[in-house]
Amino acid sequence: MLNIKELSKAIKQVAEEKGLSPEKIMEAVEMSIAAAYKKEYGQRGEVVRARLDEKTGDMRFWQVKTVVDDSTVRFVAESEEEETANPTPSLEIEEEGRLPRYNPERHIILDDAKIIKADAALGEELIFPLPEHEDFGRIAAQTAKQVVLQKLRECERESILSEWHDKEGTIVSGIIQRYERGHVYVDLGRALGVMFSAESVPTEHYRAGDRQRFLVLAVQDDTRLPGIVLSRAHPK
Repeated sequence: MLNIKELSKAIKQVAEEKGLSPEKIMEAVEMSIAAAYKKEYGQRGEVVRARLDEKTGDMRFWQVKTVVDDSTVRFVAESEEEETANPTPSLEIEEEGRLPRYNPERHIILDDAKIIKADAALGEELIFPLPEHEDFGRIAAQTAKQVVLQKLRECERESILSEWHDKEGTIVSGIIQRYERGHVYVDLGRALGVMFSAESVPTEHYRAGDRQRFLVLAVQDDTRLPGIVLSRAHPK
C-alpha cells in the first residue's frame, strides 16, 4: 500500500509550484501506475486503468474494452499471418485506409457487449475488474514517487529558466565544472550552463574550478535541449 499521506503532500507541493490542479497530477500518477501494472501482469494490446483511493491508498484496476462490430474493426482469420504493426487503440480508420484490427484484449463485439449491458453501443467503453496483486504495492509506490519527482524536476527547471530568461544577452560569471567532448559545462549557482565547442575560443584552455565570464547566448525551455547556452567567442 502506498504511503498516501506522503504522496498527497508531494502532489500538493507540485500543484502549488507548477500551478496545476492536484487532480491532474493524481491522474498522471494513476496513468503511470496503470502502465506499470500492465507491464507486470497485462497482455499485449490490453488497456488498463487504475484508481487510487486518496484516503486509504488502496488501488483498483480495470481492463477497458471498446464495443465494436465489423463496421469499425476488421476481423482476421487465425491462419492469416500476424501483422508487425502494433494494434491501434482507437476506432479510427488507419492511414492506409484500413480499419484497425480486432484485438480481443481491447475490443468487445457488440453482441457480446449487449449480454453484459443491454443498451451497449458502438464506441462505448466497458470496464472489467482486474485482480489485485500483493507484490504490486512496492512497484506502485516506486512509480508514484518517480512521477512526482519528475514533476518536481520540471518545476525546478522552469523556475530556474524563468530567472535566466531576463539574462539572455548579458555577461555572467561562472565556475567551470568539467570539459567533455569539446563542450564546457559551467556552474552558474542554481543552474548549469553549457558552452559548445563552437562558442569557445580556440586559444583558451578551460580547467575545472576556473572562474570565467560568459555571454548568455540562449535560454531554452525545451527539455530535450540544454537550458542555458553560453559563449566566449560571440562578438558581443
